[in-house]
Amino acid sequence: MRLEWTTGNRLEVLENGEQYYPRVFEAIAGAQREVLLETFILFDDAVGRQLQQALIQAARNGADVQVLVDGWGSPDLGPDFVQPMTEAGVKLRVFEPAQRWFGTRINLFRRMHRKLVVVDGERAFVGGINYSIDHLAESGPQAKQDWAVQIEGPLVAQIQAFCSASVRTPQPARRAWLARWRARTAARRKSDDAEETQPGAAPRSASPGRAAFVTRDNARHREDIEHQYRVALRGARERVIIANAYFFPGWRTLKAMRRAARRGVRVDLVLQGEPDMPIVQTAASLLYAHLARAGVHVYEYCARPLHGKVAVVDGRWATVGSSNLDPVSLGLNLEANIVVRDEQFARALGDQLERLIRESCREVELETPGRLGSAWISVRSAVIFHLLRRFPAWVRWLPRQSPKVANLPPHGA
Repeated sequence: MRLEWTTGNRLEVLENGEQYYPRVFEAIAGAQREVLLETFILFDDAVGRQLQQALIQAARNGADVQVLVDGWGSPDLGPDFVQPMTEAGVKLRVFEPAQRWFGTRINLFRRMHRKLVVVDGERAFVGGINYSIDHLAESGPQAKQDWAVQIEGPLVAQIQAFCSASVRTPQPARRAWLARWRARTAARRKSDDAEETQPGAAPRSASPGRAAFVTRDNARHREDIEHQYRVALRGARERVIIANAYFFPGWRTLKAMRRAARRGVRVDLVLQGEPDMPIVQTAASLLYAHLARAGVHVYEYCARPLHGKVAVVDGRWATVGSSNLDPVSLGLNLEANIVVRDEQFARALGDQLERLIRESCREVELETPGRLGSAWISVRSAVIFHLLRRFPAWVRWLPRQSPKVANLPPHGA
């Protein structure tokens, strides 16, 4: 998959809601022509109300305001929250409205997990931060650690075109993409085999403001984000830092991490130490020994739940976005990241990750098991690994219809 790289972009990393919300709300409220917004979670809380008011102001300015939320992530928006926006002219749509069976939501899989904003075709925001108060430290010990990027420059046009289509158009039906997937899989395997023989495949130069927009869907771009991680890992020469909330990547990505460490690259992996869901830490821990034996340094972030999906390679390459490195993000959800080859940006993000490791992480130290224990760990890890990695493939074959994008009525979800 070839990315459409652009240069001359102005990129700024934003850490947590404290930096992100003031910037994005100000941009939206000042819009004059258009606001395109996609988010997994929009809650009716203090942060959601600030977004609501910014969107209303943009609509009153005369801007065309288009909002797409996910039906699973944002299921309970009431009329007192929705109606003021629709009356002001905000167009609200929901991806796969929540389906309930005896009061329980059942449409868990294939979620719209992206977090994107484009304002007037001049400024864009890409990252992992939702619109809820738990992205602010004031919400308490469960406040999430995460990042986003503000973008100005040529890349904004790509993101604008993507959002303009996605807020109105559902993903293609299964039959349409199944044949394409088979053809692409064969081509990608050939490409990956070629990359395996070419360490350093990732370009070594980092042009100012060089960036690309990369997405993952269940049609034409099923492996694009994970593929970019592999290319960067294969080209790494000095240092890799990956901070990822939900970590259980594909075998080829794990192999690329191990190979980087074995050829002398310092590979630091930052995962959840205070997880919002305990199963996340349990699943990731099954990979600790496999990675540590190759020289990968595994850290657990213990200050609060880690929600980030970011990485830096050699102080030149970076990625920020919504995609975790787990079966759900890599095999089912709709995701969006940017990849950047800009030394100033990569170093800024890298400095933040270094601070995180230094101040708020503990390095995982593995006990050396006996021969029988080691064999049992290897067997257990292999079984669970392959079960989890095949989970998205099994889910894809469950009966389903093409995803729906529906208008959100004034009376709410």
